[in-house]
Amino acid sequence: MMAVSPAWANIDDDRFDGNIFALYGGNGSLVPPRVNLAESFKRSKPALLVFFLDDSRDCKQFSTTVSQLQEFYGRAADFIPVNVDAIPPETPEDKSDPAHYYRGFVPQTVLIDQSGKIVLDEVGLVAYEKVDDQFRKVFDLLPRSESVELKRKPINEINTELVETEK
Repeated sequence: MMAVSPAWANIDDDRFDGNIFALYGGNGSLVPPRVNLAESFKRSKPALLVFFLDDSRDCKQFSTTVSQLQEFYGRAADFIPVNVDAIPPETPEDKSDPAHYYRGFVPQTVLIDQSGKIVLDEVGLVAYEKVDDQFRKVFDLLPRSESVELKRKPINEINTELVETEK
């Protein structure tokens, strides 16, 4: 009789488990991205670059934040996850190449507005609210303090969703 080993996927380690956006972010539609940065620039759409590795604890944990952001801004902005294993060692001069913006750390989040200006460039586990604040500026939306308050509601131990709170 053949023994079956259990699955060892874990959000708290640096082991490769597969597509982190499908496994931990609950959103396999992010990889591969639907458009590239050059196409996003041509369409004058904001782009969110997320530099990641599938075998990084921090990237696994950040994948849920990226999925939450895509839920609200995915139709108006292009979400472009970039696996840094595919980035060449030389930094390209071409601003339509995502590698141009990579600083050597993961996760790294870069938000580029409709005009091609960098409005956010952060390394590490960036809070949803920090990226949301910048998206609100890009789309000329009310600040969070002046709009309906959103709170995270756990769906399971990994995924969460934002819901309106009652006043």
